[in-house]
Formats: sequence, C-alpha cells, structure tokens
Amino acid sequence: MSGPSFEAWLAAQRPAIDEALARMLERATPATAPLGEALAHAVLLGGKRMRPALAVAAQDALGDDDADPTAALMAGAAVELIHAYSLVHDDLPAMDDDALRRGQPTVHVAFGEATAILAGDGLLTLAFEHLAAAPELSALPTARRLAMVETLARAAGVAGMVGGQALDMAATGTRLEEGALSQLHQGKTGALIRAALRLGALTATAPSDAQLAALERYGHALGLLFQVTDDLLDATGDTATLGKIAGADAALGKATYVSLLGVRGAEARADALLDEGLTALTVLPQRERLEAALHWVRQRRF
Repeated sequence: MSGPSFEAWLAAQRPAIDEALARMLERATPATAPLGEALAHAVLLGGKRMRPALAVAAQDALGDDDADPTAALMAGAAVELIHAYSLVHDDLPAMDDDALRRGQPTVHVAFGEATAILAGDGLLTLAFEHLAAAPELSALPTARRLAMVETLARAAGVAGMVGGQALDMAATGTRLEEGALSQLHQGKTGALIRAALRLGALTATAPSDAQLAALERYGHALGLLFQVTDDLLDATGDTATLGKIAGADAALGKATYVSLLGVRGAEARADALLDEGLTALTVLPQRERLEAALHWVRQRRF
C-alpha cells in the first residue's frame, strides 16, 4: 500500500473524526461564548487527524474481527484534543509566538492570550473526561479504560509531551547532539503518536504484549520520522503550502534535524527511520495500513 492510498484512506476517515470531535465539544459546556468559540477554533478548523486515524489503524493491524472501530476512533479523538491543546499553547507569545496555524489566525491572535490559555486547559481536561466517561467506550472493561487514561496522562505529561516541550525551549539557540534531539522529539512529538497507537490497540479484545511492544517500536520510528520531515518542510517549504509560517524554526534558533545534519543528512535519517518502522511491524497480522502511514509521512509535503 503506497503513500497516496493512505492519504485517500485518511481523507475518508476525516468526516467521522471531525464529527466525533464536534460531539466531544458539544458535551462540554463553556462558561462563556468566547471560550466555546476558541475551543472550536482550536479543534475544528483543520488538521491532518493523523492521531485518531492511527488509533483506528492500530486496532485494525491486530486482526481482531470482534473489535469495535468506533471505540478506537473515539480513543484516538482524545489524543487529538491533547494535540490541539498543545498547539494552542505552543503558539502563545511566551512559547513560539506564532500568528498562523492551519492557514488561520492562532487562537491567541483571534481571541486573546487569556482565552487561549483557558482553551488549552479546557481541551487538556476534556480529553481525560472523555476517556473516563464517553458512552462510546463504555463496553471496555474498567481496568482497560484506566490503563488508557494512564497511557494518555503519561504521554501528555512531564515524561512525554510537556517534558519534550521543556527540552525544546531549553535547547533554543544551542546545538544538540542527535541523541539529545531524538529524546526531545520522542517527548514533544512522538509521545502522542505512540499513545494513539496504544490506545487503539487497547480497544481490541485482547491485545498481546508482543503486539503492544511492536506498536511501541513502530511509534518510536514514526514519531521521529514525522519530526524529521517536519523539520525538512520548515526548512524547504513555503508558508502557503504549509499553512504556517515557513522558516519559523530557524528564525527562533530552534534545534532541528536540518540544523544538525543538513538537508541531505536529514533525508538519510528519514529513510533509516522508515526502514526501522517497517521492520517493527512484521509481527502484526494486518500491518498494511500502518506501513502505508510510514510511506505517507516520509513523502508528505505539508
């Protein structure tokens, strides 16, 4: 299965993912209209929706005919809320100070900094409320849902995304070795990707330890591959195509794979990560969709 076919499948998943996200926001009751509008602005105005789709693909890769794909999609949607919150806070003046996201004004530009902070906080907490109480996940055993909450909390917190963001801020203006750069991005970008895969697998009937370990290795490679290609796009793409300001990382003095390895070195690293991810999948019975995801990330242009 090639990259374009995965892109078509991803596009076919988006209406159901967007509907699930809209339903999750409707269940929340913001105290003021601006907060509700800011939440919708952060979540519903675009995005690749890769994380919820990966949750569905991970469940599918286990070959479990009795698994409920809606449960995987809804679990992945919780990860998407965390991802959306992280972008709202990343764009703030105290962080990356970005004015454009997905071709639209960032939340703090559109609604003010205070509302943007509160919107991010709201999305973070809503993700966990959803995993704990969403009716679409009610058929899962309580212990399994608790494991899902723990998975997402670890991925989103100081051992995962927040920790990676802190390393990223500390590294601004410095030159990192590749091992340190990998650690940074395994937290900042990779943690939520690995969480989406694990959450999707945990909605299956009885995922084995070997299957979960394979998905962890795959997610490790895919998360870094996503970041390497992101760095390449930031260095070589244009603002209109990317939907965000091109060259922003270099302007901020961010440590990137391109600044460390150069364009050719970053391309070679991406190819090695592609091979690493494909190897990790060999133990899964229906791995074609996840293989296609690797190729799509490697070939992506936005």
